[in-house]
Amino acid sequence: MVHPIVHAQMKPKIIVDPKNATGEVAKMRDSVASRDQVSKRAYELYESRGREPGQDTQDWLRAEQEVLLQKR
Repeated sequence: MVHPIVHAQMKPKIIVDPKNATGEVAKMRDSVASRDQVSKRAYELYESRGREPGQDTQDWLRAEQEVLLQKR
């Protein structure tokens, strides 16, 4: 039997230090759509490199950054 707590979706814990707060709030409007967008962009980067394996982490991180910047 699978433990129910393992599969429960946890809410992110956001901690703000008032001394360092800039007044800006980071928001992820639609995490499923965002993940799909990141996945699609990472694959595009992979294809643009000639489908050379071994750089999937770099492709994912770059795609994630591009998608997050695009949402601002």
